[in-house]
Amino acid sequence: MRQRFVCLAGCAAVFWAIVSSLPAQERGPQPPPEGGRRMRGGPPGAGQAAPFQAATVPKDDAEKKILDCLEEINRTQGRMMNVPAADGRLLRLLAETTGAKTVVEIGTSNGISAIWISMGLRKTGGKLITHELDQGRAALARENFVKAGVADIVTVVEGNAHETLSRLKGPVDMVFIDAEKEGYLDYLEQVLPLVRPGGLVLAHNMTARMARADFAEAIRTDPNLETILYMQGGGMSVSLKKM
Repeated sequence: MRQRFVCLAGCAAVFWAIVSSLPAQERGPQPPPEGGRRMRGGPPGAGQAAPFQAATVPKDDAEKKILDCLEEINRTQGRMMNVPAADGRLLRLLAETTGAKTVVEIGTSNGISAIWISMGLRKTGGKLITHELDQGRAALARENFVKAGVADIVTVVEGNAHETLSRLKGPVDMVFIDAEKEGYLDYLEQVLPLVRPGGLVLAHNMTARMARADFAEAIRTDPNLETILYMQGGGMSVSLKKM
């Protein structure tokens, strides 16, 4: 189910809530109809939500290797401000379904989100350019890309992305922003001109507690963008650059 973009008044900013039509398997159980009562009649289980919280089922050995690697990284390295699995699955889904050839990530950490994106890019033949400020995290991410078998897909750019993005060339099919929140608006202003019509800009941690007012206002009011909010995982805005 997809609803229209709804604006809510915040303390110092405008935030919104969307129930999105994106992956049904990531939604939790829905409330029962008729004020909480299960509908009578019909087959067993009628009026109840199906258990969609299943793990990703690998299609082939390469995908199983990636999923096993993600599990190991999370177990041994901790989350390190990485995306949860619900958001990773969305990133993979969007990269693959849009046929992305060039994806840009801002904020690599130890590479969890980049590995999820790479799962989709394996099928599209695309490449990922990921920007990371911290040298230690960048080195760890490179090691993880090798373990997952996606090192040939990912290029790590070290340095301050506010500066390194100036060297980026378009067209870009998808952008994922997951760095310091006060920098989101500058990142958007730098990458949006490079995003092709029909391309996507995604931003992580877009919750009322964490989202920056200036960035939220920019993606909400830009007539060139159609934005929804995916509220599973850490909360992610998904903005389409209109054709």
